[in-house]
Amino acid sequence: MIPRMKQLDTSPKLVERVHAAVLAEITSGNLAPGERIIQEQIAQRLGVSRQPVQQALLLLRNQRVLSDAPGRGLLVSALDLDYVRNMYDMRAVIEGLAFRQAALGNTARAAKEGKAHVQAGQKAVAKCSVPDMIAADMAFHQFVYELSGNPLIAPAMDSHWIQAQRVMGEVLIRDDQPRNIWDQHKVLLECVTDGDGDRAEQLARTHILEAADFMLSRLGG
Repeated sequence: MIPRMKQLDTSPKLVERVHAAVLAEITSGNLAPGERIIQEQIAQRLGVSRQPVQQALLLLRNQRVLSDAPGRGLLVSALDLDYVRNMYDMRAVIEGLAFRQAALGNTARAAKEGKAHVQAGQKAVAKCSVPDMIAADMAFHQFVYELSGNPLIAPAMDSHWIQAQRVMGEVLIRDDQPRNIWDQHKVLLECVTDGDGDRAEQLARTHILEAADFMLSRLGG
């Protein structure tokens, strides 16, 4: 017989929503590096109890977005540029695999649905909306992960995207005219729809490494 277990009071979905809300505040610059995170204030602003906030903040600490403050509590971590470089180096390999597998497996869906992702990204750039630009970029890459048919790619990329959102947010906030990556995305999509796995992988790796160079140059790395 399974022993009696303590009932869970906090919905995982609520914790995810709090996590996303706090991360969005950091990505948008509303919570700057070095700023102290007050659990009670977050709970009050989001209209939730302290328990899901506490769990979300601990998760963000484990993901290196927050760090322990002197004494007690948490603060927004500064970006570690060496970590960012290493992250993008790994991401280039995984993205290359994703685009190669997508080109070899699901070209029909890429042709049918891919154009909408590119258009969404172009509209976000035209509006100069930082949240929309980040969301469109993530949606495009998540779409390719689905096309790859490899169920391990998206989970492997989760931690990378947490930091990538921060990097993109800081760079986009600083730039008066955000860099338009959607011409590159359009070419990558064409490689997938053409079934050209070799070129899709090569261009995906180049795309990510060039993005890393650009981001780090803006961040002083």
